[in-house]
This record gives sequence, C-alpha cells and structure tokens, in this order.
Amino acid sequence: MSKVTVLNDKLEKAGELDLPSKYAEVNPHNLYLYVKSYLASLRANTAHTKGRSDVSGGGKKPWRQKGRGGARAGSTRTNVWVGGAVAFGPTNERNYFQKVNKKQKRLALERALADKAAKGALFTADSLAIESGKTKDANAVIKKLGVKDALIVKDLLDEKTLLAYRNLANCYVVDVTEVNAYLVSVFNAVIMEKSALESITKEG
Repeated sequence: MSKVTVLNDKLEKAGELDLPSKYAEVNPHNLYLYVKSYLASLRANTAHTKGRSDVSGGGKKPWRQKGRGGARAGSTRTNVWVGGAVAFGPTNERNYFQKVNKKQKRLALERALADKAAKGALFTADSLAIESGKTKDANAVIKKLGVKDALIVKDLLDEKTLLAYRNLANCYVVDVTEVNAYLVSVFNAVIMEKSALESITKEG
C-alpha cells in the first residue's frame, strides 16, 4: 500500500498515512493519456507555411508548353520553385485538442499520487504557509526535505505564501483546486497540506 510521509511543524518525519488502496490499482494508461492531452493543450500551434492558394503571383505560365527543350511549367509558385509554395507543410489550422473525460482525469491524478507515494516522495503537513512572505523561508522548506524540486499544494493559497515561493525555480505552489496529474508527475516531490490531501481523497 502507498504511504504518505507525515511531517511535523519542524518538517521532520512524524509518521505515515495510507493512501486509498484503489489508487495503486488504477491503470497507468489513464495517466499517460492525461499527460499527453495536457502537453498537447500547451502547444502554441504557430508553425504555418503557405500552400499554392496562399502564395501571391504565378498567374502567368512562365513559358510555352512545347518547343523550348525544357521541362514544362504552369506557374512560378509551385513547391519546386524558389519563392513558391510549400508542399505538405504545417498549418496553424491544425487542432491538437485531445479529449480526456472527467473520470479519466480523476483516475490519472489518483495514479500519479500513488506513484509518488510508492517512491516515498509524497509528504503532508498541517500547514505550509510562509507567514513572512520571504523567499529564503520558502527555500528552507525545500532544503529541509532534501528534494531536488517540489510541488507545494495548499488548501487555500494565500498571497504571502505565493510571494515566497514564486521566485524559486525548483518549486511551484498551487491551490488544491489547481492540482492535476501532470503537475504531480513532473516534480520529484509533492508536499501537501493535510486538509488538501483529505479533500482530494474524499472526492474519490
């Protein structure tokens, strides 16, 4: 069974909690499909080339069809001419959207949490608020746990905590309503407030 490491006020290990056993039984393909959909939604879709109908010019036939000893040509804007169109190039009309339904999103999150817990990289504490709002205090949290980077999940994200964490390149702080399977998977460790973890497990 996947275990969540419980931290005390000094961010020291004070015990363990069990994640629901069903989390580890979720098919990992749900997580794969969600991450694939999430990354696809981030694509800017700005790559664009012009086809035959988009390139200006080329209305006149360059030379007569027969008699000059060269290849026939009907336009100077075909894809084989310099300044012509591009054949089979990318267009910004492409839609990268990949549908993932609500249940599948939920299953992906459950699997992601189970994977983190199995690696001993899922932590929970009563409070993760940085009342001082100082980045050095937020950085001390990451150093104390000895993790490379971390996702901080608060039940209710306050302004001072956001200010403290936002300048740290190795961590990201979110409200519990914003957490998803991709964010849980991409960070080496996940640190959640107990109330946030309870609200997530309660929904399942």
